Amino acid sequence: MSGGTRRASGCLFGTAIGDALAAPTEFMKVDEIVRRFGPDGPAEPSERVTDDTQMAIAVGEALTEAARPYTAVTVEGPLRRAFVAWCESPENNRSPGNTCMRACMNLANPTCPWQQATVADSKGCGANMRVQPVGLIDVDAATRAGLAQFQAALTHGHPTALAASDLTAAAIADLAAGGTPRDLAARLISYAYSQRCRYHADWLGPLWQRPGIVSPEEFIQRGWDECVAVLDRLEAAVVRGDRRSDPCLATGAGWMAEEALATGLLCFLLFPEDPVAAVRRAAVTSGDSDSIACLTGAFAGAHLGLDAWPAEWVRRIEYADRLSKLGRLWD
Repeated sequence: MSGGTRRASGCLFGTAIGDALAAPTEFMKVDEIVRRFGPDGPAEPSERVTDDTQMAIAVGEALTEAARPYTAVTVEGPLRRAFVAWCESPENNRSPGNTCMRACMNLANPTCPWQQATVADSKGCGANMRVQPVGLIDVDAATRAGLAQFQAALTHGHPTALAASDLTAAAIADLAAGGTPRDLAARLISYAYSQRCRYHADWLGPLWQRPGIVSPEEFIQRGWDECVAVLDRLEAAVVRGDRRSDPCLATGAGWMAEEALATGLLCFLLFPEDPVAAVRRAAVTSGDSDSIACLTGAFAGAHLGLDAWPAEWVRRIEYADRLSKLGRLWD
């Protein structure tokens, strides 16, 4: 990727900028957001991000620590340590998700297998609001898929959380490699169908074993099918091109992983060449606005690079030094 474009840095800073911009609007209704901030949402981000960016940094820094080649064996320890450190940090005071907190507290017990530490029935957006670094590292597609699903599975064990995280990383990798926004949704749907029956046993082990599930393929298919359904809705929403209505009405409120992916993508695809407008649109949503906007910012930054963001926003955003260090590694 072009050093001048700096797409990895653009993605990481876009994550933080979208997160900080929409943090004040989370849990607010759209009419409340409009009354407080105007129809276009907050004009600029605060300096302070949420747990979404904190955990994305944790994933990125764990990947720099892990031995290569990346496997479940080499990345489990670094990811565990990074997640537990985040969980126990005094800076973890940004209303973190219950699933992440519960699973990370379980992961703090070194004798607890991660398959028992995870929250098996959760498909919350905590699984994929932090996966951006996996889409930026230089690995083959199979490793990227397994790693994206694995980092999600440490806390969120539902098959839809795994598939949505895989798709989020795939979208970032596609855009960072120069893929055009046009037909991105169709490319992701094609990718989903190609992966529908593939269970990454070398990464996930016996995670699939649940009452009523007869095979690992049946387990993972459920996740991919839910993701395809919301991506179909995304395609239809992009065709309509409605920039004024709440995006959550088209693709979901974003509390669940597949909806965070789709609604974050929708806000980006409505403004593919205007990243500031995209993240402001994501902030004026009735759902999990900061997670939606952090993904919108990640997609826009992966597409347009670091220079897409106002320099002052990049300079003063929280954790700018850690984001810069990761970005330089992967640009």
